[in-house]
Amino acid sequence: MPTNAALAVPPLSPPLALPERPALFLDMDGVLAPITATPGGVGPDGRRTRVLSRLLERFDGRLAVVSGRTIAEIDRICEGVVPCVAGIHGLERRGADGQVQRLAPHPDMAQVLDALLEFARDRPGILIEDKGLGVTLHYRQTPEQAGAAGEFARALAETHGLTLQPGDMVQELKTPGADKGRALTAFMEEAPFKGAVPVMTGDDLTDEFAFTAAAGLGGFGVLVGPPRETAALYGLTGPEAVMNWLETLTERP
Repeated sequence: MPTNAALAVPPLSPPLALPERPALFLDMDGVLAPITATPGGVGPDGRRTRVLSRLLERFDGRLAVVSGRTIAEIDRICEGVVPCVAGIHGLERRGADGQVQRLAPHPDMAQVLDALLEFARDRPGILIEDKGLGVTLHYRQTPEQAGAAGEFARALAETHGLTLQPGDMVQELKTPGADKGRALTAFMEEAPFKGAVPVMTGDDLTDEFAFTAAAGLGGFGVLVGPPRETAALYGLTGPEAVMNWLETLTERP
């Protein structure tokens, strides 16, 4: 979480209105989709696809999904309807022109993947997700492993010079050089986002970078889920509340 964030005092009220000419940035898990026991538990949803399609038309393309998932996974879940996507916390990013920018993976990533697979071998319920530019250790199915998982991930990150990104029952080790705030800022420098006012909706600590970036560009963040210290100005209770809010945006003139 950025140390210079202006902390809000929870609980937060839902956003009542958007600024003129907004640009919407949406996280995936915990925001557009409920968090599931395994990453593969999230799939396409007709309501979500329809709402995203309408928002793209309503805001002239000024909508992007900014997620820890890969671009390929975001496209699968959103049925390919969202052109602008940032995956793996901004390590890969696709603009409105369809071009994908992707950082080179850290040279030790394969070694780190092997170490995590070995860690998981004798710990049933722990899942290792290889994203190429990063590796995620999931322990949602075995929460008693939280301490061991965190300690092991921290040691690996320090040894190999990787960025450690803790999340909701996950530890992610990723190639340094990007975060969701940088991804949002990069989108805002390009069409169709340039000159708009960014609104970032997210649920976890990885989204704080984007909340802060949005605020610095005249916009704001919307925190999804339980109240906590945050740089977001508004709040929604969960993915269902997010979808209800987004539906109201498609209906406004």
